[in-house]
Amino acid sequence: MWHDYDDFFYSNLYSIADKYGFITVVDGIAIGHISWDPRNKPDYVIIGHNCILSSYKGKGYGKIQLQEAIGIIKEYKVKKIIVTTNEITLSAQKKYESVGFVKISERINKETLFVGKYIDYEMILKR
Repeated sequence: MWHDYDDFFYSNLYSIADKYGFITVVDGIAIGHISWDPRNKPDYVIIGHNCILSSYKGKGYGKIQLQEAIGIIKEYKVKKIIVTTNEITLSAQKKYESVGFVKISERINKETLFVGKYIDYEMILKR
């Protein structure tokens, strides 16, 4: 799952990085990044990475970063946005739900990279 997205993103870095992701900077310091997979447009876009440095967590930057990405993704006229987190990352779950994502499923994690079940969210966009 994650490997496919990462392989795609990094294999096409120079042609897609500026279109399908960005780095969040505060006072000249890169504190986070978010990127998404455009290969299934216009049906859906998958947010692949949404990260904030630990020392900046809990200050609202992650939510602002996510809202900015949603605004950009909406410009593509896609039907929905999908994002996945794991069950132990409660702050991510709350953040996704606070901006309008709805939990659609839980599934068993067959990878060892993350702990706990995967939780899938989606946001249906108005066309």
